[in-house]
Amino acid sequence: MRARSTIFTLFVEYIYPERRARVRDLITMMEVLGFSEAAVRAALSRSAKRGWVVPERRGRIAYYALSNRVYWQVRQVRRRLYEARTSWDGRFLLVLPEGPKERGERERFRREMALLGYGSLQSGVYLGAGVDLAATQELLAFYGLSATLFRAEHLGPKEEVLRAFSLKEASAHYQTLFSSVPPVLEDPLLAFRTLTRLVHEMRKLLFLDPLLPPELLPPGFPGPSARERFLTLRETLYRQAEPFLKRLSLSPLTPGGITFRG
Repeated sequence: MRARSTIFTLFVEYIYPERRARVRDLITMMEVLGFSEAAVRAALSRSAKRGWVVPERRGRIAYYALSNRVYWQVRQVRRRLYEARTSWDGRFLLVLPEGPKERGERERFRREMALLGYGSLQSGVYLGAGVDLAATQELLAFYGLSATLFRAEHLGPKEEVLRAFSLKEASAHYQTLFSSVPPVLEDPLLAFRTLTRLVHEMRKLLFLDPLLPPELLPPGFPGPSARERFLTLRETLYRQAEPFLKRLSLSPLTPGGITFRG
């Protein structure tokens, strides 16, 4: 876990729907995860230079707030991790964007399309099942891209479609997802560390697992059962981490139906 990426995970899991957090709270959480105060401040400073976060001060208290663009990314991660999936109508969304032309930006766009649940049929041709059209249009607007979009049915075997997605790689990651979960989690700090690492790994898995409708999944794919286990374990870990979370100046949270007040 790298510092900047871990800070993003903290915003996803503990700070949302707020978009700002006290620097002191971020340092406290990151220190529990094994990062020094200097490393946290350096990561926040680098993130600010990239425009990902914005430093703020209210009286004598220092904050960092997510930029509009990164806050949008947090919403997409939360939506895909925690919102119930709607039924699928059997049609795919096909997106043919005009660009990006620069290689680095093209790769960033590809990764963000993967975050939304898209696979790549071939270079510049994106395919999604049960994906969010509004989020897709917002992402295209962020990049200033025009695109041709189709809703269509696939007439061949599902194996042709599955080649567009990284399901084998996702499956390998799911197999080891819970291997580092300790058998006993009564310590609030250990529960917090375990929960954060699990969320961090699940967040990264969103770039590999498009969360396809059950009708499309290959036999034995571990994604749905792993996600169910993660959500159950998340609720337990929140209860066990509550004494630590209550020490922080976070807004009321309702993870897994449990309310914590900082």
